[in-house]
Amino acid sequence: MKTFADRIIEFNRNMEFRGRLPKDISIMNPFRGGSDYIFTISSAFYQKYYDDNNPRRLILGINPGRFGAGFTGIPFTDTKRLTGECGIAYKGRQTHEPSSVFIYEVIRAYGGPEIFYSDYYINSVCPLGFTHKGENGREKNYNYYDREDLTVAVTDFIVWNIREQIAMGVRTDVCFCLGTGKNEKYLHALNDRYGFFGELVALEHPRFIVQYRSASGDEYVSKYLALLKKEKENTLPEIRR
Repeated sequence: MKTFADRIIEFNRNMEFRGRLPKDISIMNPFRGGSDYIFTISSAFYQKYYDDNNPRRLILGINPGRFGAGFTGIPFTDTKRLTGECGIAYKGRQTHEPSSVFIYEVIRAYGGPEIFYSDYYINSVCPLGFTHKGENGREKNYNYYDREDLTVAVTDFIVWNIREQIAMGVRTDVCFCLGTGKNEKYLHALNDRYGFFGELVALEHPRFIVQYRSASGDEYVSKYLALLKKEKENTLPEIRR
């Protein structure tokens, strides 16, 4: 019988965007970079924490960033957190992603990776990232909602992704959305149309907290914990629409 880890690994192995993007936007697929290393280390992570069939609740970010999942294949986990917090060796450039720093502060406060990942599974509304070259020629992260033509181009892919995440065996009574602005609005619209989840709970995005509310970081960690642990303790039957 396949485990949760098996299903995630299979999803990553086969994930590919086959649509057409705006000409100045590039896809970022860490599993299609010509090397198997990212796939290998991400698989080790999922085998370590998800090698069972326990039901978990889903946390959805926006889309992967270059210095987190772009290097590890694991949402909100940069190479420093992969080695230091998860104990998985990484050979190569060490990356530091501010969002990963905050998420692992939450994970430590929750009780550590083993406990946190036994209750929650993190992915993204769009499972692949995007980059765009600015006027200075430097490549930067791009979000699926940053331009309407990009949003239109990837919406079918996003709907497919959410259905695939649900099919892995996550609970559908509650889904957590990281981002209280455009990500929340977009996900609410999709949920109203397709009925993926019984309830959506939005939390401020880690990047926003680190960049604009760093002085109140402990308060946001407490807010995350209060909502996550509230749902963990909720024993009501799962709601499916």
